[in-house]
Amino acid sequence: MSDLSPFRLKGRNPDVLSCIANLSNDEVFTPPEFANRMLDTLAQGWATSHNGANIWTDSSVTFLDPCTKSGVFLREITARLIKGLEAEIPDLQTRVDHILTRQVFGIGITQLTALLARRSLYCSKQATGEHSVASAFENDDGNIWFKRTEHEWHRGKCVFCGAAAGTLDRGEDAETHAYAFIHTANIQGRMAEIFGDDMQFDVIIGNPPYQLSDGGHGTSARPIFQEFVNQAKMLNPRFLTMVIPARWYSGGKGMDGFRTEMLNDQRLREIHDCPDASDWFPSVQIKGGVCYFLWNRENLGDCKVSTYSGGNNVSQMTRPLLEQGCETFIRYNEAISVLHKVMELEESPYKAMVSSRKPFGLPTTFKGANKPFSGGLKMYQNGGVGYVADSNIESNRELIPKHKVFIPPLGSGSDSFPHPILGKPIYGEPDSVCTETYLVAGAFDSKSECISLISYLRTKFLRFLVLLNKPTQHATSKVYQFVPMQDWSKTWTDEELYKKYGLTEDEIAFIESMVRPMELDLFDQPAAG
Repeated sequence: MSDLSPFRLKGRNPDVLSCIANLSNDEVFTPPEFANRMLDTLAQGWATSHNGANIWTDSSVTFLDPCTKSGVFLREITARLIKGLEAEIPDLQTRVDHILTRQVFGIGITQLTALLARRSLYCSKQATGEHSVASAFENDDGNIWFKRTEHEWHRGKCVFCGAAAGTLDRGEDAETHAYAFIHTANIQGRMAEIFGDDMQFDVIIGNPPYQLSDGGHGTSARPIFQEFVNQAKMLNPRFLTMVIPARWYSGGKGMDGFRTEMLNDQRLREIHDCPDASDWFPSVQIKGGVCYFLWNRENLGDCKVSTYSGGNNVSQMTRPLLEQGCETFIRYNEAISVLHKVMELEESPYKAMVSSRKPFGLPTTFKGANKPFSGGLKMYQNGGVGYVADSNIESNRELIPKHKVFIPPLGSGSDSFPHPILGKPIYGEPDSVCTETYLVAGAFDSKSECISLISYLRTKFLRFLVLLNKPTQHATSKVYQFVPMQDWSKTWTDEELYKKYGLTEDEIAFIESMVRPMELDLFDQPAAG
């Protein structure tokens, strides 16, 4: 066994774990500085619930990282415990052995990450190796477990994670990415099998894999991070903290049930939200940002929501996870008062006017004729304008003779602000249709009503309300949930809307900081395709 000098060093600079490249956008390594931010939050939460007690001075607390990659959480926990338990266990070797054998545990997500985590924690890829700082293990794995797990296929998909057999059923020599923690219907039994019947974890912490390919169109992927959260809750720890993509706030693919459960769970006591994920994870792009949360089994109540920008905490508020009448989480604390003022007027929702995707049954790939022809309809399509026979229109035929407003179903995908939020709306005259490239944002009997709607869609006020329910670039009808209906006999400006809803200077300033002006002619049209 090696000497224990690594644990006597005041600092470790440079830290090799801050230099490791990510395995993929699905399996993102956690920077040490960020891991320590989460541990600070955990320690504060523990102290609040335990009369100011210091978690790092408690030799009985057990920790599990069920999705360990670099081992950074376990390493930093161990470093804190080594310092905190010095008075109780003065001998350094005895203290290290106690912590490594009885307090910190991990499950590797792949064979490679299990080896890396052991190297980080034990200073050796084998817990019993010559250079290991531990002297009390009788097995090479120590308390960082990994065993190849297989997917359970049914009709081409895994019943546990939804992965596609065509993508991951690659033979015995390749990693399966069938993560043991979520590939079981009996997580208590799985933990007993791995760590023993009597093991109960006080703290579960980690950065789970985010998604796996589900074999859908293009690069379709199914989120799986929520499965780790759900399994961790099933183990009923005292505290649970994980960093996950923030797109769960508004639901989405495979997220609706998870969102509902999370937002109705009063044990979710803190959310630390970073809309621009590059602030915390500089080397990856995670659309919609990321968050980490603190779940406290024994302390129910409202949630403290903290927002970060540029690495700094710019806003903090303790509030319900669900505002009255809302089904989604309002990300920005500054938006709560604005939303309350809008909802107080109890106006009809504008969302009802917006069509579903593919409003006329025409896919994005459908291309019309280049020139008009007798009996044809003008069609707004990807790349411009074409012309299509009336007989091709299968859906919403009653909209054909109407004056219409079309708007793209994709908005800005940027996570930095200000940005436009929505694509530019365009006017669609009678006898016009569109492909899936657009939604119908409204259909009227007159052109002037379209002018009114387009003026409304270009306001920062409307686009700010859209932002509250738009975690990614997708801008389907559901993102308009908080947008109220207006009088379509006039054009609208932000100044009029700010006055109508009684917004304060601070509220207006926040909206202006988030939404870029939309410069357009009310009748901007795409070029003929």
